[in-house]
Amino acid sequence: MSVTRLRGGTLYDPANGVDGVKRDVYIREGRIVDDASNESIGHDFDASGMIVMAGGIDLHSHIGGGKTNLSRLLLPEDHRDDPRAVPDRPNEGRYMRLPSCGVCAPGTLAAGYRYAEMGYTAAFEPAMIASNARHAHLEMGDTPIIDHGAYVMMGNDELFLQMLAAKEDFERLRDYVGWTVDSSKALGVKVVNPGGISAFKFNQRSLDVDEKHVHYGITPRDVLKTLTRALTDLRVPHPLHVHASNLGVPGNIDSTIRTMDTAEGLPIHLTHIQFHSYGTEGPRKFSSGARAIAEAVNARPNVTIDVGQIIFGQTVTASGDTMMQFKNAPMARPRKWVLGDIECDAGCGIVPFKYREQSHVNALQWIIGLEIFLLVDDPWRVSMTTDHPNGAPFTSYPHLIRLLMDKSFRDEQLDKLHADAKTASALSEITREFSLYDIAIITRAGPAKLLGLKDRGHLGAGAAADIAVYRDDADRERMFTSPAFVFKDGELIARDGTLLATPTGGIHYVRPDYDRAIEKRVRDYAQANLATRFENIAIGDDEICACCNGGRLLPVACFAASGS
Repeated sequence: MSVTRLRGGTLYDPANGVDGVKRDVYIREGRIVDDASNESIGHDFDASGMIVMAGGIDLHSHIGGGKTNLSRLLLPEDHRDDPRAVPDRPNEGRYMRLPSCGVCAPGTLAAGYRYAEMGYTAAFEPAMIASNARHAHLEMGDTPIIDHGAYVMMGNDELFLQMLAAKEDFERLRDYVGWTVDSSKALGVKVVNPGGISAFKFNQRSLDVDEKHVHYGITPRDVLKTLTRALTDLRVPHPLHVHASNLGVPGNIDSTIRTMDTAEGLPIHLTHIQFHSYGTEGPRKFSSGARAIAEAVNARPNVTIDVGQIIFGQTVTASGDTMMQFKNAPMARPRKWVLGDIECDAGCGIVPFKYREQSHVNALQWIIGLEIFLLVDDPWRVSMTTDHPNGAPFTSYPHLIRLLMDKSFRDEQLDKLHADAKTASALSEITREFSLYDIAIITRAGPAKLLGLKDRGHLGAGAAADIAVYRDDADRERMFTSPAFVFKDGELIARDGTLLATPTGGIHYVRPDYDRAIEKRVRDYAQANLATRFENIAIGDDEICACCNGGRLLPVACFAASGS
């Protein structure tokens, strides 16, 4: 079997401590191997003067499921106006391209293509509703090239809340969490506005961390403690993925820090934390809480975050947080929105929005996200996201990378913003610039570690040959927009931003160990309350493979039991 060689590139591979080392990379049968210079070289790629990194990993991007489809349907103009919808040839039908176009909410094909064109080889849907898991997997399976997976939403489903309110044994709750993860073929668990989506159904308009649910009498703290402990007991690698209470509410920094402490030292991941980092200082009663949040993260080694950076322009916000999206609906641009509920499970809200440089609030949001990136000391505990499409489309990542790496460019952009926002900001005083090593951590090695993907996010022997090779360019935005070469499982799939192949990606999920006696409890509940029969809920291995368009099953190992 011949070997593929990437020759003369400069490697940035933080998982293996490689920081700017010139070294050849060898690939055999889709895997990176140790020095194979004595073997037959079948394909030889000259990477001299180029930057070599593992393929990018987006740990939080809304790419599949009901809300994603609703986002696409709500903005037909987003697809019509996409330059990619215009035919290359006069006789090519424009409208045949529309289903997969769009900038804010691209279709499945466009999402996979654009990720690959930027050097990304995996993306993860963060809000899969259990009762809609099949559709989410079908949606992701129709997304070409990139590997994928999803976090199942819990903490607002009626059975969980009933069990928690009834003070049932923790072991039963843990087993229900394990069964939900297993039956939906999820990679982890996400909680959105803990208990708040359910409370909204009972006309409760807000729910703080230690405030009681008007119907169940439990608090978000109860939900978070239980889910965090359950995932730890189940030894699921990815910590509880938390969309905290009070998203977008001025003064929410206090509840965000209290959310961190609900874990009581166990691993917890706070997502799109920019939206949860707002103070109330100044004449407008809206200010940056970035420093307080960064200091809280720095002081708590059990806490990891992703940022949810906003980028100016048109997008669409798509969230399971129906409580917050109902509040945001009057700000929709254009003026249309959708709010939905799924039986006894969760819901979603779709609100188009345009972030504007001359909006004081939007400008501060942009500033706050960058401040968090730059003030958190350990890049291994912060991942790069825009909460696609909520803060911005994922195609904004090259621009965001330039903002983090180039202070002069960052200052130029800051000068364009609303004057009051700039005055209230400490961003211009922050001199830190991310290095290529830092970028490789927050976009590759860090997310892989957080998700338990031991053979992804690095360039060591045995790793999947998911590789991005960039031409070194002082303009980092241009550099990270169009890699010279992108490899997926050792196959060259893109060159200089042009796709060459569209293989099918695989699916990552976990198989936690739990007591299957919990199935009787779930069966009884389903028979009494749900339209779906219990026998039809769990997704089997054969079915998940079919859902994923024949993609490979990539089960992620749970942590070993302590002492074993």
